[in-house]
Amino acid sequence: MEKTKNPPSRSERKRRDSFGMFDGYDSCSEDTSSSSSSDESEEEVAPLPSSLPIIKNNGQVYTYPDGKSGMATCEMCGMVGVRDAFYSKTKRFCSVSCSRSYSSNSKKASILARLQGKPPTKKAKVLQKQPLVAKLAAYAQYQATLKNQSISKPVVPAEGFSWGTYITSNNLSAAPVSCFRHAPMGNCWGDIAEGVRVEVPNTDNNLSPKVFWIAGIVKLAGYNALLRYEGFENDSSLDFWRNICDPDVHPVGWCATSGKPLVPPQTIQHKYTNWKAFLVKRLTGAKTLPPDFSQKVSESMQYPFKPSMRVEVVDKTHLCRTRVAVVESVIGGRLRLVYEESEDKTDDFWCHMYSPLIHPIGWSRSIGHRFKRTDILKKQESHFDAPPHLFTKVKDVEQGGEWFKEGMKLEAIDPLNLSAICVATIRKVLAEGFLMIGIDGSEAADGSDWFCYHASSPSIFPVGFCEINMIELTPPRGYTKLPFKWFDYLRETGSIAAPVKLFNKEVPNHGFRVGMKLEAVDLMEPRLVCVATVTRIIHRLLRIHFDGWEDEYDQWVDCESPDLYPVGWCQLTGYQLQPPAPQPKDIQSNVSKQKKKSKTQQCKGHKKMTTLQLKEEMLDGDEYSFLQGASDQESNGSGNYYIKQEP
Repeated sequence: MEKTKNPPSRSERKRRDSFGMFDGYDSCSEDTSSSSSSDESEEEVAPLPSSLPIIKNNGQVYTYPDGKSGMATCEMCGMVGVRDAFYSKTKRFCSVSCSRSYSSNSKKASILARLQGKPPTKKAKVLQKQPLVAKLAAYAQYQATLKNQSISKPVVPAEGFSWGTYITSNNLSAAPVSCFRHAPMGNCWGDIAEGVRVEVPNTDNNLSPKVFWIAGIVKLAGYNALLRYEGFENDSSLDFWRNICDPDVHPVGWCATSGKPLVPPQTIQHKYTNWKAFLVKRLTGAKTLPPDFSQKVSESMQYPFKPSMRVEVVDKTHLCRTRVAVVESVIGGRLRLVYEESEDKTDDFWCHMYSPLIHPIGWSRSIGHRFKRTDILKKQESHFDAPPHLFTKVKDVEQGGEWFKEGMKLEAIDPLNLSAICVATIRKVLAEGFLMIGIDGSEAADGSDWFCYHASSPSIFPVGFCEINMIELTPPRGYTKLPFKWFDYLRETGSIAAPVKLFNKEVPNHGFRVGMKLEAVDLMEPRLVCVATVTRIIHRLLRIHFDGWEDEYDQWVDCESPDLYPVGWCQLTGYQLQPPAPQPKDIQSNVSKQKKKSKTQQCKGHKKMTTLQLKEEMLDGDEYSFLQGASDQESNGSGNYYIKQEP
């Protein structure tokens, strides 16, 4: 970081904290700002900063740092607006959405494919394009038109994509389930890893009804495991992928207790004359799933949010305020919320139940946040308010003494361009630690594009965070003194930096590594869950890349974001997975996706392990069976179960 020639006098310089930063930027100017009142109505308009020129477009008033008003036309939707407010270096598109749509059409790929297992149609889906009004200088005048504008795109069926083939053919690794505490089994995955044995259907036989055999995990990728039948040794010819949470995957001993036959695969049936002795030898000391594994999976997929519950959620067209919405459906903990005033139920918003964007009814009034008053005088009888205890609790903070103040500068992830960390300003201090943040240089005059972050949010950073961690900081639009220097900017604007000590410095041991695969929500189109990769890790901050798309569509996401899921999550919950955008030479296997209609909730804690003892039983023909024996405890405390030969 650049140092000033005349540093402020202090008794001593403060030591670097966990950001690797000095708490020193705030001394570049006097603190003349103060916290604002929490009492604000929707009709209030923020005063125009006297230092910024004003642009008027058809009655809409915007400020713009350099005063230039060169116009441009979006190549995707035809919207006309201020050129420097357009997206990307080429200024060809008005928004990320239009840029992505244009790229999607040129690649003949699906970015807005069908969701939730709806059957594909021969014709392309027609979905509404949601405008990013607050980021564009002239966007408001086109909002009504664009709301009804639609774009036809070809559908890429999810059945054309197989995680197993994708992982195997490219020798990829996936983030373990334990990285996702909000996902099913995230808190009780235990030591499920390579070498664990399970009982699965034996497909290498001509018998009917279904028979089973024992297989070992060769490779683990999220919920999915590459399995090899016991007895194949180093022969991988019949290896297969299976979701460990599949109802057909059982701990060793399940067949015995359920009266199901264990039959060796035909391919290797000739290898041993005494398969019982072979299995006893192979399985002694091996690990298997807990006997109640399937019950835990079921329990972890029961979520407390129910259809018809009312919540407050961010207004996707005006980020500065919230609206009442009703839970329409719950899939894997993800909520489809329909804004209460939407008569045809098409005006919706997707988010996870743990999202910081949803709140109990009355939250906005309690903290002084803007709220769009509904035209519905009385809620429908079938609707009821979601209980407050269902929502994620934020960290308690003390706002007394040294605290965030209006006008303080910081760095923040831009919620309308999640690939960018931008120069930002605290525009309003609310109650309970919440802050209204504006992105410098691209704010609407009425503050309609301010957004709410909690003081403990991992999406806001102290001044200098990007420089220290070698992240490209996005300067204010139109700012010409490049490269951007914080000290110069603070002097020019007469501002101070928010003290470093006020930011969240906790970095959990999240377990993510660069290159790991996962399933991630495209937060610019939050209905979509896509194949993605972790490409950078900065403390608790992850850079998420969507496979097949350019880097400009990447997203900065917190390691504990509820919008990240393990590989196989979509298959487990029945949600539609968006495959990578196809490349010219891509060849993907055509493997059907198995779906389930169960709903989800986290399970808690681990269970002690019990011992499975193998007992030899005389069986007729080629059928073999295992029985669960007494309970000699031999636990590693991890939730897995060892198999031990009976003395």
